[in-house]
Amino acid sequence: MLNLFNKTQTPSTTSIYDIKINSLEGKPIDLADYKNKMILIVNVASECGFTGQYKDLQKLYDTYQDKLMVIGVPCNQFGGQESGTANEIQNFCQKNYGVTFLMTEKIEVKGNNQHPLYQWLTSKDLNGKSNSTVKWNFQKYLINTEGQLVDYYFSITKPLSNKITKHLK
Repeated sequence: MLNLFNKTQTPSTTSIYDIKINSLEGKPIDLADYKNKMILIVNVASECGFTGQYKDLQKLYDTYQDKLMVIGVPCNQFGGQESGTANEIQNFCQKNYGVTFLMTEKIEVKGNNQHPLYQWLTSKDLNGKSNSTVKWNFQKYLINTEGQLVDYYFSITKPLSNKITKHLK
């Protein structure tokens, strides 16, 4: 009998544009609206040593918004540093950092209840590029204009770092 599948065959990837997630206001976000733009997805928290990165995320968005969508994803899994309600998170971000980029509902980015968005971001079987683990708040994932994972960056990588901006110039 002929074996049609071999072990070197790569699994089929799924599209990030098919993943469902809601905004901080509870409205559905259609990631396909950002086709032909790069997307920077960042798990965020209001009470973290990296929270000041909101300022540079906003500056990055303001500078490149014609070709980039920044998406903040609140998460309370690291040190309980995002314990606020959706309203509290939104007020904090707008009041302290003037955030106008997209913010999603609060989700889990790791573990048994990992949101499908982060399943895709962290699994090579789904994203076709690499496996990763979310280590802390403000880890960043860059998606290209075709919806493919470009790379991910740990919290210490600043939003305006050349590691990120070189893909936007």
